[in-house]
Amino acid sequence: MKIRNKQLLGFLVGILGIVLFSSKAVLVKLMYKHEVPMITALFLRMLFSFPFYVFILVSSFKNKNTTKITNKELLWIIFFGFVGYYLASLFDFIGLTFIKASLERVILFVYPTIVLFLNAVFLKQKITKQQLLATFVTYLGIAITFGSEISVSNDNVALGGFFVLLSAITYASYLVGSGWLIPKIGVVHFTSYVMVVSCLCVFIHYFITAETSILNYSWEVYGLGFLIAILATVIPSFLVSWSIKLISSSNFAILASLGPVSTIVLAVIFLDEYLSFLQLLGTLIVIFGVLLISRNKK
Repeated sequence: MKIRNKQLLGFLVGILGIVLFSSKAVLVKLMYKHEVPMITALFLRMLFSFPFYVFILVSSFKNKNTTKITNKELLWIIFFGFVGYYLASLFDFIGLTFIKASLERVILFVYPTIVLFLNAVFLKQKITKQQLLATFVTYLGIAITFGSEISVSNDNVALGGFFVLLSAITYASYLVGSGWLIPKIGVVHFTSYVMVVSCLCVFIHYFITAETSILNYSWEVYGLGFLIAILATVIPSFLVSWSIKLISSSNFAILASLGPVSTIVLAVIFLDEYLSFLQLLGTLIVIFGVLLISRNKK
């Protein structure tokens, strides 16, 4: 595949994955309206996701070209499964119990700068002027888009924001790790392994702490859990890993700044939130920032 086509495919795949991932916050808030505890919502997400990851993982073993995983790589997989999807999801779901979806996206998407920093420190990757410019433009757009959403009166907003920030840090660590592990292990194997690990972590957490039966909810709750699992977890997790392989974790991290814009559009549709002129302007600025990084590097 030519470099130009590879880059374009990587950006398109990444954008689709980001939009689907962004739907998670809206779906979780809809589930919380049914008075579902945080750990139950997270459990339903992983419960419906688990069979798909196991099936995909088992099916991939039939491929004779599958790369054998070393003990060291297996330990890294377990670590990133625990940190990148279990802890990141746990912190995010906790944060969403205190703050609204749009504010959650603002805080969560500080992780592109964390990714760039971690790549520069641990993987010795140089931060280019183009990446710095794209980062500035996209964050300027995010600030404008969500500026009117920051004013809140809930006393627990600071606590919720702290947990979402922890989610951003742990997810950034996962992205950095996946940036060098995916080429060695492969997109399907890596994603399936880390998601199986994270599902098992959530299952253990649920059975230790849950105080209510999983069978006591309406069909809407299970339907939302299924949508979170498939549309906002299984499908985008593979799309994101594929995109990272094609365009690198640093470029994907900046591209992912589209996430907050996607979230607020979905929130307008499903949560009846208002989109102001300034927010529309911010959306256009974010899109412009993404276009900057879609240009081929010289």
